[in-house]
Amino acid sequence: MQWTLVVPVKPLARAKSRLADTAHDGVRPGLALAFAQDTVAAALACPEVADVAVVTDDARAGRELAKLGAGIVPDEPGGGLNAALAHGAAVVRATRPACPVAALNADLPALRPAELTRVLAAATEFPRAFLADAAGIGTTLLAAAPGRELTPAFGMDSRARHRASGAVELQLEGVDSVRQDVDTGGDLRAALALGVGPRTAAVAARLLIAGQ
Repeated sequence: MQWTLVVPVKPLARAKSRLADTAHDGVRPGLALAFAQDTVAAALACPEVADVAVVTDDARAGRELAKLGAGIVPDEPGGGLNAALAHGAAVVRATRPACPVAALNADLPALRPAELTRVLAAATEFPRAFLADAAGIGTTLLAAAPGRELTPAFGMDSRARHRASGAVELQLEGVDSVRQDVDTGGDLRAALALGVGPRTAAVAARLLIAGQ
């Protein structure tokens, strides 16, 4: 059973504001795009993944992610993250109602296809399932089996919110790359330690040079 992943990408100019202490305003949009590119490239390399639907209204992000093979869904609701994810899942299910769908964060630059395979394989055992982030507070992946609504509840304390919604928390070891999202400078350093994709590595190298 192959999955369609729904990946939300906010306008790059407003992305990753919490990285202000690590990357200045002129760098953050490119860094956010690099995160998304490495995330989508790794997801598309996963044998459990049939395709990736990126929900975004950012023209640059849509153009660059489409080059990698992602489908682009306009963020018509414009109502924030959860509305974008629900819309993306609905668009996917309109043409393939029997497919399993999973929401995946766009800021997983260290993502490994083999680890994502393990997570998605585990998720097939449940109607809805999720994976907590490295901090143990948020969520990096939320999965819904065929015929089940995604019902995303991302945002503050999303781990608790998804658990309260009836989704099963996946208890897996050795999937750090699927857990390590990047919101802060500390997160970025943790992702770099795991080993990030080439686009993030290139931008991060420029940041390090600029900081010397």
